[in-house]
Amino acid sequence: MKIDAMDTQSSRRQATRTKLYEAAVTLIAEQGFSATTVDEIAERAGVAKGTVYYNFKSKTELFEELLRHGVGLLTESLRAAADETAARGGTRVQALDAMIRAGLVFIDRYPAFTQLYVAELWRTNRAWQSTLLVVRQEAVAVVETVLREGVAAGELSDEIDIPLTAAALVGMVLVAALDWQAFQRERSIDDVHSALSRLLHGRVSGR
Repeated sequence: MKIDAMDTQSSRRQATRTKLYEAAVTLIAEQGFSATTVDEIAERAGVAKGTVYYNFKSKTELFEELLRHGVGLLTESLRAAADETAARGGTRVQALDAMIRAGLVFIDRYPAFTQLYVAELWRTNRAWQSTLLVVRQEAVAVVETVLREGVAAGELSDEIDIPLTAAALVGMVLVAALDWQAFQRERSIDDVHSALSRLLHGRVSGR
């Protein structure tokens, strides 16, 4: 019974944190970090101001954890796409292609977070910069693993620069998806995926 109660409490706290993340990411995307107040985050999330401080020491900590949470979701999406492809007996290039689609699906679902994430990558004076670099590397490392496996299996050229190629693939998806969201909304996700897939097969898998 105690375990059930603890699980319930943990689930409730996670649900509250998720509401706060969603409120914060929307507000910060609309008006910037400095202009967004804790009062506004609490109001948007439908909770008391004290609830924000119960879960996070400050607005800065909330945003840092928001970045960690969001990039963690992206990383898990990429990893799941690679694992599912491997389970079906697919190649590493097919896994990379599945990861591109997973990234597009994630960005389509969380466009405001993606905009914030990309913007923050270019800033160097933020308290959360070191955390952001760590979680970014975790996402890129998932792609690096698949690239290394592809080289070892002879599916990919052993001349590719794995760290740079992994970063380029992640960056390609992020930038292309944001351009799609902002300027080419008439395109379907299948259209965007198809275009990026052709780039993948022409540049990474080409021998």
